[in-house]
Parts: sequence; C-alpha cells; structure tokens
Amino acid sequence: MKEFSIDNIRNVGLLGHGGTGKTSLCEAMLFSCGAVNRMGRIEEGNTTTDYSDEEVHRRMSVSLALAHAELKGKKFNLVDTPGYADFYGEVASALRVVDTVVCLLNAPAGLEVGAEHVLQALDEGELPRVFFVNKMDKEHADFAKALAALTDRYGVRAVPVQWPIGQAAEFKGIIDLVRMKGYKFDATGNPTEQPIPDDLRAAATTARASLVEAAAEASDALMEKFFAAGDLSDDELQQGLAAVVASGKVFPVLCGAATTAAGVRLLLEFIEHFCPAPAARPPVTGTDPDSNTAVTRAPNPAHPLCALVFKTVAEPHVGELSLIRVFSGHLKAGEEAVNTTRGETERIGTIYVLNGKQRAEIGVLGAGDMGGIVKLKSTHTGDTLSDRKSKILLPPIQFPAPIFDMAAKAAAKGDDEKMGTGLARLHEEDPTFTHKVLSDIHQTILYGQGELHFDVIISKLKKRFGVEVTLEKPRIPYRETITATTEVEYKHKKQTGGRGQYGHVLLRLEPRKRGEGFEFVDEIKGGVIPSKFIPSVEKGVVEAMLEGGLSGHPVVDMAAAVYYGSYHDVDSSDMAFKIAGLMGFREGFLKCRPVMLEPIYEVQIRVPDDYTGDVMGDMSSRRGKILGMEPVGKWETIRAHAPLAELYKYSTILRSLTQGRGTYSRTFSHYAEVPREIAAKVIEEAKAAKKAAEE
Repeated sequence: MKEFSIDNIRNVGLLGHGGTGKTSLCEAMLFSCGAVNRMGRIEEGNTTTDYSDEEVHRRMSVSLALAHAELKGKKFNLVDTPGYADFYGEVASALRVVDTVVCLLNAPAGLEVGAEHVLQALDEGELPRVFFVNKMDKEHADFAKALAALTDRYGVRAVPVQWPIGQAAEFKGIIDLVRMKGYKFDATGNPTEQPIPDDLRAAATTARASLVEAAAEASDALMEKFFAAGDLSDDELQQGLAAVVASGKVFPVLCGAATTAAGVRLLLEFIEHFCPAPAARPPVTGTDPDSNTAVTRAPNPAHPLCALVFKTVAEPHVGELSLIRVFSGHLKAGEEAVNTTRGETERIGTIYVLNGKQRAEIGVLGAGDMGGIVKLKSTHTGDTLSDRKSKILLPPIQFPAPIFDMAAKAAAKGDDEKMGTGLARLHEEDPTFTHKVLSDIHQTILYGQGELHFDVIISKLKKRFGVEVTLEKPRIPYRETITATTEVEYKHKKQTGGRGQYGHVLLRLEPRKRGEGFEFVDEIKGGVIPSKFIPSVEKGVVEAMLEGGLSGHPVVDMAAAVYYGSYHDVDSSDMAFKIAGLMGFREGFLKCRPVMLEPIYEVQIRVPDDYTGDVMGDMSSRRGKILGMEPVGKWETIRAHAPLAELYKYSTILRSLTQGRGTYSRTFSHYAEVPREIAAKVIEEAKAAKKAAEE
C-alpha cells in the first residue's frame, strides 16, 4: 500500500440518524472506487464496515469502523458511525479525527432525531459538512422537504449543489448545479452525462443562482464581481465554493441512492474538489506535558509526530488494534513514540490500513492519514502519541457522560472475576461504558448510555468472555444521619477467669451540616482514659457508622466526642475500648432522631419547545425541583434537582415523552432527607431483606 501525500487525502465521517444508509453509502463509495468487487448489503450481513457478530445479527452499526478507497490518485478515509443515540460515543471519536462530515438525511423522512443530535454536535464545532439526501429512489422520497428542513435550520447556508431528476419510483438522475449538467446512472451507479430536462431547467437555473451567490461570499473580490456581473466564471465558482465549504459558511446539499450507488461517484468527486484536505485544516492545539505550556502542531509531514488514538478494537487472534489519526509527522513501524497521556514509551508494531476487518500492512503512516496499529502495550482510546524530542498532549476525546445504570450479577458462582475482567476490557473499547463495585450496596453497577447499549455489552460478555450476566435494578446508595444531640454511656466489662475486658466511655453525638462529613473529637481531660486508647474508641465509632440503625446504610454528617470514661490497669485494651465505642454509638444513634438521606442529582434536559410542558410535569411527578430554563433557538434546556431513586431508566422515558428528541445529562449534587413515607418503605424493605438473608 503506497503512502499518500497530505494534499491527496480526504478524511470523511459518515453521520446521521440510524437507518439513513451510512453503511450502505460507505459500501457504495468503496465499490465506486473499486476497493470492493461487489456491494455488500445490510440484510445479507456482508458489508465491509458492519462486520462484527453484533452488527450482523442486529443489522445495524454499533461501533465506528474505518475504511479507505482510492480514486484518481486521492485516498478517501471513510469513518462509518452508528446512528442510534446509545452509541453516540463512537460519533464523538469520529468527530475528533475527520476533516469533513457527510451527514445523511432520509429522503422519505427528512430531518430525523439522530440527525438533529449530530447537527447539535457539529454546530458546537467547526467541521465542514456536506448533506447527502439518501434514498431518493424510495417511496415518498421528497428532496424539497429535506432541503426545506435544512434551510429552516440554517437559512441560506444550506445550499443545494445538485437537483434530483425525479424522485421515488421516478428517480432517474441528478443535475450537477456547478457544471450545469445532467447525469443518469447505470445499474452499478456509473454516471453518464445527459441533457437537463426542459421541465427542470428553470428550477436548476434558480438553484444555481443561489449557489453562485453563496460562493461569492468567499472573498470581497468575488462578491464585487458577482454584484457587477451577476455571475461568476466556472473557475471562480469552484474556487469560491471550495473556500466557503472549508470555512463552514456554506453547507452543500447533494442527493442520491446509496443502495444502487446512484450519485455516489458524484459525491466522491465533490468531496475531492470542494472539501478540505488535512493540510487545509487548522493546526491542532495541545500542551507540552513537561512544561504544561500550550503547543500547536500544523498539519505538516515535516513537523514532529503528533497522533491520536480514536478507537480501540479487540481483534480475534491479533489482540487490541488501535485506530489512529496522524496530525503531523510520520508514524513508522519499528520506531518509538511517546504516549504523552500516560508517560510511557511505545514501540510501534505493524501498521495497517483498514477496510473494516480486512487489513493491509503498510510501513509508514504520514501526516493526515489514518490506520491501525497492533499490540501497543499501554495505549488506549483518546491517548496521544508524540515525538520524544518535541512532545505534545492533545485534549482527550469528550465522551458523553453515563445516563443509564443497571446492576450486573454473574449468573454462575465463581464468575465474578471473569465478569470484572471482561467489563474492564470492554471499557477499553468503549469509554462511554464503565462499571464500579459499590461495597455499600453490595452490587456491581454498570454505567452507560441506554438499554440497547447494555444489551450489546452483555452479549459481548457472553460471546467473548464466556460469562453469563443478569441485570437488575440498582440499589440506591442511601445514607443515614442524625438530627439531634444526645449523650450516651457504655461500659464494656467482661470477666472470663483470666484477663478480663474493660472499656468505659461517655460519648456525645451531634449532627453536622449536610456534606460536612464525620468528625471525632477527643475531649478527655485528666487521663481518665489513657490517650493510647482514644484511637480505638474512634475506630469503634467509625465501624458502627458503616451500618446505621435504620436501614443498615452508612451514617454521615455527624460528630462524635468522647468526653469521659474510665479504664482498668490490667483489663483495659484497644479491643475493649473499640467495642465500647461501637456499642455506645449504636445505643446513642437511635436517640438522636435519625433520618434517611438520598442522593440528589442535578439534571439538564434538552428538549424541543413543544415538549417542555410534558417533560416538566413528568419531572415534578418524580419529586424533581425545577431550577430554571434556558431557551436555545427552538429548544429549551431545563435544569432540575431530582432524586436518583426517581431517575431509573429515565433516558428511555425521556425519549418516549419527546419522540426520541430529548436528551439529558446528570451529575451528583448532594444528599437530602428522604420524605418520611418513602423512608418508612425503604426501612421496611431493608429489614425484610436482612431477615431473608439470615434465614
């Protein structure tokens, strides 16, 4: 496989709503370039980029995949991404390494939910984008509807550069508004020039005028020429269009049918001519890990190495395969690079270029290019590889925070360790998924993006690690605290014939403000308890606090002071005073008007205006407290505090309430007192569970 110069590379991400045909478009692109001999089909499970067992079985993408093709001396790196919201972390990875996004729209459906989420992310960045209205050959296809949805969102920035000749069953070709030529397609999608139909010439002329005006925005000179002449030359139009696409001033709209490759060759040629090469993109910015000063790397092969691992894939019989984008310099097999994220040196093993699971070895990966490396010992997703003498650490990939949690339990006894190993390995591949073993609720909690995300995780655990796992509702990490002050005396005295046990303490238990934690105070005077036994009293109190007297949950936000007591010269010991502290606390705790506390989370819910009332009503029914609202265009961001106990499967509920358009994030805020009737239920359930366990 030859090395391509940075000017001859195009890095393209395929994004959009699930089912819009991203994988089919990728397959058609590979076929149009001759990278594959025949087009695979989703239904047959033989596409290049949906190759995992999960994807073949589910007939949908669940992970990003890398492919490449060559056309007219240009290399196209294609990053195919999932469209379902549960796998948005894959999209986040792709957006860090591509130079152009092709966002697919479904011609029969227009602008769908998944596309809206992608556009929100794109609007927050500066990536050039192209819209491809796919499935123009399907029933109810409507190019004008899709275009209207884009112009409603972006105004004149969304500009058609193609116009369909017919649609649905009458889809017969495409008018290229840049060249003002018509094209029809054969059975394999190859374009052949044809005259523009007379009934579409007026529409095409009007659309081209808008395109010329948009291209004139590239510079003052072009704008003056446009105002003076009312038109631009072909060269001026192409020059201006390339500039406004690269700068993000204009979002070109194209169309076609991926499953028949109609329009795909024209899309590739458009990307080649009008979308930026890596050299035209801004420098990447990071920090020098040694001096913590800002550093930039221009996209130049002559500059020091700077590369980002954007995905880790577990390959059977190979091990971990790290997908990587080189921003500057060269990555060469057999040489060393520094992982500046972890401070480790890596020897670069075999480098591959990829078409899904198919690999071809290449000795060097140059600036602007993408590929895969096997057997990096300590490098994971989001890590930076850098030149040793000129280090740079790139910002980590910003993955979505977990919004869905479930408790996992190994179905077979003795499989807990295998389950933990498998979960850790899967986290390396997918950082949007993680897990924690929470000792206070005696559960392993999985954190991720949704029910489908967890289905895939559990399926991978079974197939790859041989572990059957069952999921259940997570227990809530309640806490207990006190609301009143009390004093308690406890004397631990035991005589068994030999040396006895003697520990005598007087404790004062008092509440502290929420979040202040625990404080132990030594108020002993005159040596009534020797100082060497005071830490043992504290240990006893702390141990007792691990299981409160209401529901067995840990006790927080209180102070315990030992202010008096007595000891025995022979029978007193560390253990005796520890027991005295423990039992004294247990006796005094129930006299301090104890209450239950529950975790409260701050949630941010983003919904269209039309659903604000329904979402706020639902949140109030979940004991949520609305903190405020912030309008952003036709959307509202609702801030609220809500108990964790009421957020179980909330992401699924929110999608149902908003037809899939609502999204939310949550972060822990504080603990607050549980309402009395709910606390009584929790305490009763805890007692029943304890009784059942003892039986």
